[in-house]
Amino acid sequence: MSKRKPLVVVTRRLPDAVETRMRELFDVRLNDSDTPLSGDALASALREADVLVPTVTDKIDSGLLAQAGPNLRLIANFGNGVDHIDVGVALERGITVTNTPGVLTEDTADMTMGLILAVARRVAEGARIIPDDDWTTGWSPTWMLGRRITGKRLGIVGMGRIGQALAKRARAFGLQVHYHNRRRVPAAIEGALDATYWESLDQMLARVDIVSVNCPHTPATYHLLSARRLKLLKPEAIVVNTARGEVIDESALARLIESGEISAAGLDVFEQEPAVSPRLVKLARQGKVVLLPHMGSATFESRVDMGEKVIINIRTFMDGHRPPDRILPSML
Repeated sequence: MSKRKPLVVVTRRLPDAVETRMRELFDVRLNDSDTPLSGDALASALREADVLVPTVTDKIDSGLLAQAGPNLRLIANFGNGVDHIDVGVALERGITVTNTPGVLTEDTADMTMGLILAVARRVAEGARIIPDDDWTTGWSPTWMLGRRITGKRLGIVGMGRIGQALAKRARAFGLQVHYHNRRRVPAAIEGALDATYWESLDQMLARVDIVSVNCPHTPATYHLLSARRLKLLKPEAIVVNTARGEVIDESALARLIESGEISAAGLDVFEQEPAVSPRLVKLARQGKVVLLPHMGSATFESRVDMGEKVIINIRTFMDGHRPPDRILPSML
């Protein structure tokens, strides 16, 4: 008698190659419309599935987990961050949670470096000028002046995989790398990156020209860049965030840019995503902020690699082994 395939519910569209492989391996329920599941639909999926494959757009809190059916044993998240899942409650209910680390490192670091350049050199503003027919007077020596990044100090908040990948790129652009991390990285890594460690985040912020947020969102990092800390930055400083919107006090950031106390920002993530603060939108129209719609890991290669990790985690778990990317209580 053949073994029953696990029912795997996928909440959003995934690359065709990933969905095809899932169909071959599992009894899979796909979301062909690619619209976020409603609360009721997500609750229904939790009741029926053996495995749920959510994304960052699915808020799986304690209330939803209380409705999970007895067959739900694994939440195989399509993404690295798991702050949208109440992992503690899931583990208490005997539900394993996995993620997809490592495969989006290079792409996110590329996008972070791109945002630094876009903000400093006013790339987004410049890209709108010719299509909008605003280049009527031609070139001028004092027009569209940005900031040179070579020789500037970059402060990386969170020196994990993405932070280190960003540091490599920053060195190639002539930036001096500074960083703050929960734990100091090994001396060999620090030496290879020629990076200066700051135990005090406050002290680092007061001395750098560009700040890049590359840490996960946890209770400990919520509004890590608070209004008080943002005020420590130089008036000409640039803030870039490709991690999670909740790490920065978004309202305070907007207020300080409006008042000229911070020069500009480049944001790929937002506190109330997908909603974006009207104040930030206004600042973007004024050329003081570059806003991207959570594109940090948006490459074909990254999405396929993420899907393959999800499949490996599901297969390993269903074979009775520990999945390679399970989230442990010590990681929360």
